[in-house]
Amino acid sequence: MEENLLTPTDVFDALPDPVLALDSSRAIFFANKAGKALLGEAIEGEDISMALRQPVVLSLADAALAGKHPEPGEIKISRGTAQIFEIQATPIHGNERIKALITIKNNTRIKQADEIRSTFVANVSHELRSPLASLLGFIETLQGAAKDDPEAREKFLSIMENEASRMSRLIDDLLSLSSVEVDEHVQPREPVNLIPLLSDVVNVIQAQAVKKRIKFISDFPEHLPSIPGDVDQLTQVFQNLLENAMKYGRSESVIQIKIIIDHQLSEKSASHVMVSIRDQGDGIPSKDLSRLTERFYRVDKARSRELGGTGLGLAIVKHIIGRHRGRLEINSEEGVGSTFTVFLPTFES
Repeated sequence: MEENLLTPTDVFDALPDPVLALDSSRAIFFANKAGKALLGEAIEGEDISMALRQPVVLSLADAALAGKHPEPGEIKISRGTAQIFEIQATPIHGNERIKALITIKNNTRIKQADEIRSTFVANVSHELRSPLASLLGFIETLQGAAKDDPEAREKFLSIMENEASRMSRLIDDLLSLSSVEVDEHVQPREPVNLIPLLSDVVNVIQAQAVKKRIKFISDFPEHLPSIPGDVDQLTQVFQNLLENAMKYGRSESVIQIKIIIDHQLSEKSASHVMVSIRDQGDGIPSKDLSRLTERFYRVDKARSRELGGTGLGLAIVKHIIGRHRGRLEINSEEGVGSTFTVFLPTFES
C-alpha cells in the first residue's frame, strides 16, 4: 500500500503565516501560499527587495544570509488599511539552495489591542484623578482654614460626597464592563419576556421622571414571543437607555417606548424583537453618532459629568446587546430628539 507523504512544500503551504525561502543571492527561492497571497503570485525568483521595499527587511535578510540570528523587526504594509507585521529572519545551514527563511506574522490586532488598552488605562486614570484631586484638596482645606467654619465644612462635605459618589459609579461601571466582556462570547439562553421587564424598569425610575414632569408612553403588542437572554443584563440595558432619555430629555416632555415584532422569516415566526426608546431632547450632532458607544466618549463632557454620567454606559449597553447577538441603532435629529432601537433575536431565529 503506497503512503501519501507530505512534501516540504505541502507543510509550508499549510502554515497560516507567510514564509519566504531565500537563496544566497537574496532571491526568493520559494514562497508559501500565505506569502503569495500577501505579496503576489509572481514573487518567486525576485530579489526580496522587490517584494518588500523596506530597509528593515533587507537588513534582516542580509544578517540571516551571513549566518546571524537577528532580532525580529516590524514593518507596515498597506492593504486598504495599514497593517503591522513582525519580520523574523533565520539562517538555514546544510542546504544547497535555501540559505535563510523569512517569516511574516500579522500583529495588527495585537498592536490595536495594546493601543486600546493603553488609551483605556489613560482614560480611567484621568477620570479617577479629577475627583480624587478634589477630595484631597477639600480634605486639606477642612484640616486648615475651614476647620472651625461650620458653614464651609457642610458645603465642602457635600461636594466631597458628590465626588466620592462619582468615583463609586465609575468603579461600578468598570466592573460591570469587565464582567460583560468576560461572558460576551457565551450567548444567554434563558427565556425573557420584555414587556414585564420594561414595565419594571419604568416603575423603578418613575420617581426621577416625576421630578422633570416627564411621561412615559408605552406601545406594546398584545402577544410577544420570549427571547433568549439574561434578565439582569437586559434590565441594565433598558434602565441605562431610559435614564439617558430622562437626563437629556426636556422637562414636561414624553418618552415613547415601543416594541415591534419583526417577521422576516415568515408570518408565523418572529426573527427579531425591536425595542425603540424615543426622547424629546436636544438631539445629538450627526458627527457624534458613530462614536457614542466608545468608552468614555461624551458629546458634552461637562453636562455628562453634571448629570452623573461616567462615559461607560453605552459601551456596556453595546457589549450586552452583542452578547445577545443583537444590535443597537441610534438615530437623532438636533432640536427634536433621539431614538435608540435595540434589535434582539428570538428563539425562532
